[in-house]
Amino acid sequence: MNYVEIIGYTGSVLVAVSLMMKNIWWLRRINFLGGATFAIYGLLLKAYPVFILNAFIALVDIYYLFEMKGKKEYFSLVRINNLQNSLLHKFLDYYHTDILKFFPNFNVEKLKEGKTYFVLRNVIPVGIINYKELPGKEVKIEFDYAIPDYRDLKNARFAFFAEDGLFKKTGIRKLIAESSIRAHQKYLKSLGFKNTGNTGVLFSKTL
Repeated sequence: MNYVEIIGYTGSVLVAVSLMMKNIWWLRRINFLGGATFAIYGLLLKAYPVFILNAFIALVDIYYLFEMKGKKEYFSLVRINNLQNSLLHKFLDYYHTDILKFFPNFNVEKLKEGKTYFVLRNVIPVGIINYKELPGKEVKIEFDYAIPDYRDLKNARFAFFAEDGLFKKTGIRKLIAESSIRAHQKYLKSLGFKNTGNTGVLFSKTL
């Protein structure tokens, strides 16, 4: 197998992987890489129709990525005071299987402790956050779930770090979270949380 074939197979894999993405942001990013790789493959083979088509696909992906990045979105938080809330139960039932991937011990009763909020994005419920207040201006994030189509860190960045989010206006100085799930740990690290202690499951971030 020569290097040109390797480039072709790489492009094929990237395009196939992109089509399996639920998150449109990642779909566009990976599809762009696949299209650009295939365009190079077509150019090397002097298969110009292949080059033109995939170069066009890559340019379209770039256009939509910039559009998505520059699009202004409206975030807000809605306190859930009643755990019998019908929207809450419909949300949790619909995403139950996905929630358990990140919070395997979750059940709605756990939301009785602390404060719980819907995260709204353009008035769409895209996530739920539950936290407990601790002494010393600290909080522990007990539950922080975002639906697959909006899993791009923006929900948490608004809720945790924005001036009109949950904590800035209350003077909270430190966030704590605990997780043994690798995907959730990766998410926490992407938000700037650091490992705390020797267990490897406790994370914290100073605001």
